[in-house]
Formats: sequence, structure tokens, C-alpha cells
Amino acid sequence: MQSLSRIALAASLAVLSMASQAADWSDTSIGYRYGSKFAEPFGASNIHKNIFDLNHVSGYAYGTNFFNIDLLMSDKSDPAAPGSNNGAQEAYVVYRHTLDLSKVTGANLSYPGVVRNLGLTAGFDWNTKDDAGYNSKKRMLVAGPTVMFDVPGFLNVSLLQLWESNAPTNQYTGVSTPRYSYQAHPMLTAAWAIPVPVGLPLSFEGFANFIAAKGKNEFGVQTAPETDIDMQLMYDVGTLWDTPKKFKVGFEYQYWKNKFGNSYKGAAGDGAFAKTPMIRAEYHF
Repeated sequence: MQSLSRIALAASLAVLSMASQAADWSDTSIGYRYGSKFAEPFGASNIHKNIFDLNHVSGYAYGTNFFNIDLLMSDKSDPAAPGSNNGAQEAYVVYRHTLDLSKVTGANLSYPGVVRNLGLTAGFDWNTKDDAGYNSKKRMLVAGPTVMFDVPGFLNVSLLQLWESNAPTNQYTGVSTPRYSYQAHPMLTAAWAIPVPVGLPLSFEGFANFIAAKGKNEFGVQTAPETDIDMQLMYDVGTLWDTPKKFKVGFEYQYWKNKFGNSYKGAAGDGAFAKTPMIRAEYHF
């Protein structure tokens, strides 16, 4: 797993380097967050995790790119193998490209005070994890329209179609499942970063995903609709040293109901319903 994480990180740095060179503007950051109330379906609901991330957003003549890689390290409550005292490790990659329809068509698609612009978004999710019970190898493509609302900062809302597959391995039973594709299903998703008008350099940031059920999973069990809301209140510490938008700290909260489509009312139990406060810090280059 550590070698896979290094490969993912090296590939990500290469992609970011190429994207930055072609961009009209860009923002790249590294971050850290920690929480003790993470949960996993069919597992514990009080998992401690340290998470390191690399985040990049940039704009060019016809749109924007967003890229994020999380490296998640659990404690032994989410074991790497049956009976292990070592926690699982995971790499999770997200990429989104949004094509700016105003720039492509030359038309004014704004409605002042309501809509800033319209776009088309496409991208992928990719992960690998070395936990004892599932060993996720998620692969997912996404595509759909985006509305960019006219607010301070930004608020983008997209309706995306998802094409997801996985090929898990259960170390307890030794059973590996061939790659299985779920039914294509929609996701209503929002991402935002909005300044908080209180006279302090605070911003309210985050994302929310509302995901429809995706049919039966690879074990023949009906999936459930999923809600994943991750929000943070961040303080721009760099303003204290006249270097704004460089270093931020804050508090984060994740609400994840029916995690990965597993109903928390079924066999997945409380581990499929995470309510996780975190501390967060990030440095922008």
C-alpha cells in the first residue's frame, strides 16, 4: 500500500506540474486534518485518522481543473489485516474538469445576482485501500452540467451521472470479487468557498454530495441513497503576517449517511453513518 501511495503521489505531482504550466491562474495547497470519530461500514465507528492532502485548482482559457489526493491513515480500529495492530491506509484521488460555456460559445450566460455562469463537468474518482474487510479499488467516471452561482467567493452546483465499479478483497474470508459495475446513477453535488462577513478573515468552505441508490452491490444487497456533507470554517492565519491566503487553520465536520451506499439500518450498522469533527490546517503555495 505504501508503494501504491507513493506512485499515486508521484503521478499526481506530475499532473499538477503540467496543469500549472498551462494555467492562467492556479492555487496549490498541502493540508492535514485529524479526527477520532471516523466510521467504516461493517466496522468501527470511532476510528482515529490522520489525513494528508494535496489540492490543486487552476483556470485556463476555456475552463477550470480541480485535483485532490487524500492519504488517509487509520488507527488499529480499522485494521490493515485480520488481527493486525496496524491501521489501514488509503489513497483517494478526485479530478474534475469544468468547461466554461460562456468562454466556449461567446454567449453571456449570466443572470446578475443569481447565476454567474454555466458549465459542463467531467472527471473521475480513484481509490485504493488495504483494510482487512474490503480492500476497496473504486473506479468512477462522472459527467454532467454545472451552475455557477453569483455569490461572494464561489458556489457551484452540478448534477452528475456516475459510473462506478469496484473489485474488493475480504482478507477474513480470502475471497476476491471480480470487478463489479453498479447501475449508473445521479449525484447532486455542491462545492463552495464563501467569506464570512464578521470582520475577520474567515471563510465557510466545503462540499455536499447527495447520491441516489446504485442498484444492488457486488454481494446482491440493495444499496441506499447516500448523503455526504463535508464543511469547514477556516481562519486565514497568514493575514497576521501580511501574507493572506497562505496558511489557514480551522474546524471541519463530516456528515456521511449510508456511507458508500450501505444502509446504516442494515448489516453495515453504525459504521455506515459517520459524524466526524476534525481539526484542519492547510498551506497554499
